[in-house]
Amino acid sequence: MEEARATRRVALGTVLLGVAAFVLLAATRVPWEPVPGGMPPPADADSVFTFSEIERGEHYARWARTWSWSSLAVSLAVACWLGFGRRGREWAERVPGWWWVRIVLVVAGLAVVGRVATLPFSVALRRLALDEGLATGTWAAWSADVAKSVGVSVVLTSLAVVALVGCVRLLPRAWPAVAGVVAAGLVVLGSFVYPLLVEPVFNRFESLADGPLRTEVLALAERQGVEVDDVLVADASRRTTTLNAWVSGFGHTRRVVLYDNLVDGTPRDEVLSVVAHELAHAEHGDVVTGTALGAAGALVGVGLLGLVLTGGVQRRDLRSAGAVPLLLAVVALAGLVTSPVQNGISRALETRADQTALEQTDDPESFVALQRRLALRAHADPTPPTWSHFWFGSHPTVLERVGLARAYPGKSKSKRS
Repeated sequence: MEEARATRRVALGTVLLGVAAFVLLAATRVPWEPVPGGMPPPADADSVFTFSEIERGEHYARWARTWSWSSLAVSLAVACWLGFGRRGREWAERVPGWWWVRIVLVVAGLAVVGRVATLPFSVALRRLALDEGLATGTWAAWSADVAKSVGVSVVLTSLAVVALVGCVRLLPRAWPAVAGVVAAGLVVLGSFVYPLLVEPVFNRFESLADGPLRTEVLALAERQGVEVDDVLVADASRRTTTLNAWVSGFGHTRRVVLYDNLVDGTPRDEVLSVVAHELAHAEHGDVVTGTALGAAGALVGVGLLGLVLTGGVQRRDLRSAGAVPLLLAVVALAGLVTSPVQNGISRALETRADQTALEQTDDPESFVALQRRLALRAHADPTPPTWSHFWFGSHPTVLERVGLARAYPGKSKSKRS
């Protein structure tokens, strides 16, 4: 009992430290007022899209939300059934091998069970995307991507859980603090290695050929003060018709990545608009901000795990694979509960990136054309349910972004140059 009380005190201290760090970072690094003078009202849907375009977007989004939310509900139900019931614990305790091997096997088993349980919804969602012309490629290629996703998830989750259980075994009283620091370190490490190790698992990349577009992208990066190692093209068209771009990595590993269908079928001014948006994330250090907030959140999460688990689970369970189903169930529930915070911060960062892109390109017309193109290619719902967007929306709505661009006052070309 004394050991459990000591562990809970350490866990509480870890939570308080993590919360303080998170609040400090959120207060100083997140642009809670990303637009000078305040966010303008969103544009009217019928001023951006035709009736048929709105109807098509709402139809697709309605069914996409149905399958996605159903998948989420089933996933959480399975995780809670295995995590909070005795069947998951008993099965995990029967897995043979060294303790860390058992953890990996249990994580893999739970990942497969969860994926199989939600597979019908994934199939329905892909069928919908195929019917709407949003997905490409064969079912075999899609299945390979699903298998890769499960494999990556197992590796990353196993690393985290092995580290956590190892801390519990070595430091039965102080493990929440030590494991919290380790988890925060893994978040930071993941931000560095993800672009180099995980992104190539799902995409093939080639350097953008020398030409006007590459020259303008690099010039835009220089103007925004962002060091870029390369401009890459991802072979996204083999799986989707939607458009995207991103900037990943740090310092000498930073690269601008463009979907091949964005390069091939989009006017250059619109491509530069989306590139300016992505470069704005690097310009403002949004990846660093997200990483730091994630590290602080990991500290809070591990501390809360310490409070929850030492209060309701025997300590010996925390040192074995039998605790893994409960650990993952608690993490899944925590992820759902904290989604509004994560996505609220994301929307603020995305809005600032939009504002910066407008300032750098001084081309609101191309920005509006881009947002319309992106929405039409993705069959986006221009007016998603308010509560759904609050909980799950990581970006401003297309109408909010168009409203921002239409209210942009512009500046002289001389200043821009």
